[in-house]
Amino acid sequence: MRSPRDLRSDDLVLSHFTLGRDHPIDDRITAASAAGFAGLGFFAGQFPTLAAQGYSIGRFRDDLDAASLCLAEVEALSGWADATPSDSYLEFEALVWHLVDAFESRYVQAIGPYHGTIDDAARAFGALCDRAAEHGAVVGLEFLPFTNLTHADDVRRIVEQAGRPNGGACVDIWHHARGAADLDMIRAIPSDLITGIQMSDGPLVAQLDDYKQDCLRNRVPPGEGEFDAVGFVRLLLDSGVDVPWSLEVCNDDVWGEPAGDHVQRCADGMRRVLTAAHA
Repeated sequence: MRSPRDLRSDDLVLSHFTLGRDHPIDDRITAASAAGFAGLGFFAGQFPTLAAQGYSIGRFRDDLDAASLCLAEVEALSGWADATPSDSYLEFEALVWHLVDAFESRYVQAIGPYHGTIDDAARAFGALCDRAAEHGAVVGLEFLPFTNLTHADDVRRIVEQAGRPNGGACVDIWHHARGAADLDMIRAIPSDLITGIQMSDGPLVAQLDDYKQDCLRNRVPPGEGEFDAVGFVRLLLDSGVDVPWSLEVCNDDVWGEPAGDHVQRCADGMRRVLTAAHA
């Protein structure tokens, strides 16, 4: 099994939410391995349920090893920007670091909201990155139009002000295309400050009025929707970004089904997009 910290821009990671939050872990691992993913993403909030079922970190590691997969990313921290973080947040963050340490995961996802000013957010994000550095991880801050981190410029300002070598932005094509849809905002982020990329595709016009529900239900594999996935990927490659591609293709039409077909379509679509972007 490769180290998560060796993954690069020719590697694919299966994001946790491409499948249902509580999708069986054995089927998740089997599908990712069969489709040739290098790594798995994992929502830390699922682990207490697995542990209660007797699924230990040791067994998780053994199952990943047998499938030639690594645990590439752990998500998602929300509450890092609170002036006084809640006990539940601190407990969740401690679980994230526990998983990062156990699997030497490369990447931790953070999301908004933040409180106060951008300066306040930058200080809090810098402190989060410092804690992540103690565990050898990088942090990606994602812009989400349903939080007050609505677009790439918000995130860029925070990570630049924080100025931590292990802190950067996560750029998600869905939130780009359905948000500001401004490639200049993506282009303005220095390549070394892009620590995470999430790929999917979908219709340009919302199918549901509720943004959050729409993005959880209606994503399709890269190249199967109306986004300019090739142009988005080409921009990132041309700028020198060298991090793995995390496939986050949330679609509740396939949640609850065996993972294999959906996961394979996601991998095949991304590989076709990468081939076209390199051409």
